Amino acid sequence: MDLGRYVVGAVVVEGRSVREVAAAHGVSKSWVAELVRRYRLGGYEALEPQSRRPRSSPKRTSDDVEDKIVGLRKSLAEDGLDAGPHTIWWHLNRAQEGPVPSVSTIWRVLKRRGFVTPAPQKRPRSSFIRFESQLPNETWQGDITHWKLADGTDVDVLDFIDDHSRVVVGAFVLRSAKAPDVVGSFHKAAAIWGYPASVLTDNGAVFNARHRKGRTTLETELIKLGITYKHSRPYHPQTCGKIERFHQTLKLHLRKQPAAESIDELQSQIDRFIRHYNEDRPHKARETTPRESFDARDKAGPGTPVPDVHFRVRRDIVRSGRVSLRHNSKMHHVGVGRAFEGQRVTLMIADLEIRVVTQNGELIRQLTLDPTKDYQPSGG
Repeated sequence: MDLGRYVVGAVVVEGRSVREVAAAHGVSKSWVAELVRRYRLGGYEALEPQSRRPRSSPKRTSDDVEDKIVGLRKSLAEDGLDAGPHTIWWHLNRAQEGPVPSVSTIWRVLKRRGFVTPAPQKRPRSSFIRFESQLPNETWQGDITHWKLADGTDVDVLDFIDDHSRVVVGAFVLRSAKAPDVVGSFHKAAAIWGYPASVLTDNGAVFNARHRKGRTTLETELIKLGITYKHSRPYHPQTCGKIERFHQTLKLHLRKQPAAESIDELQSQIDRFIRHYNEDRPHKARETTPRESFDARDKAGPGTPVPDVHFRVRRDIVRSGRVSLRHNSKMHHVGVGRAFEGQRVTLMIADLEIRVVTQNGELIRQLTLDPTKDYQPSGG
């Protein structure tokens, strides 16, 4: 028997006074008296804890407002668009139809109506290591994702997103993302939004040729434009987290649309979504639309363009007093003199500028290659 039932029994059955029972058990007289009153009105069942919730609340969100919140939630979700409390608040505020409840109130309405499912405790945001560019066009993140047309054909979707504002500056459907397509798409995006100061991508073959000891077409183009090119650490997609997250958002929307029959149809679907993403929804990290964030500040831009110089190193053995190399797929021979016959040498090549060095580091020939001649005489 709990204490409430016990003190009621002591007063009602034993006939002890409220003051005596309260003093004996270290509780207040008013509490004992209240329990006795409730017992006499409804028996022992009336002693169970009662809700303290008021019978009415003048500040409670009205049913009409709750219905608007639920209606927005359903319509946005049906189109595969973001339907969280921040987005719903933004749409209600934009409509300007009376007072708008807070984001937390909207969340409680969604929870009460069964639209929010409690999730396991997540890693706290304070533990995240985040970076963000300070200006629009300071950095673009780029990546390629994949999608299927209605007939099962695989296509590539090349996306670029501005790291600061989260504006999607380009989303291009390609049959297969090849080097010329990537460069062409980049220039299309830059023609609208301006050239960025830097570009960040992963290490896909179309983006990074370091393992092949060369440069991709995009790398070469960015160097010409004075744009810094950065690559994420291998097997660490979090570095390009903004573009990776956008891929999820885009695919969530596309799954709600009729399957596209062609590349042009899919491009149209994506273009419509990008307009909505950039201009008709707040980004949670910005609390404004991406377009508003992009337009709010001055833009960064490329640095000084770097001359397009191709550097390479070639090792050779002097034969018949000369070494050989290719330039623009044509073989050329460089005379160094028979005194070095049979020696191993290194050719340091910067486009047409050639330096021939022995294994001991001795410079034995330096010249500017004449592409019109197959044989470059030693000159001595």
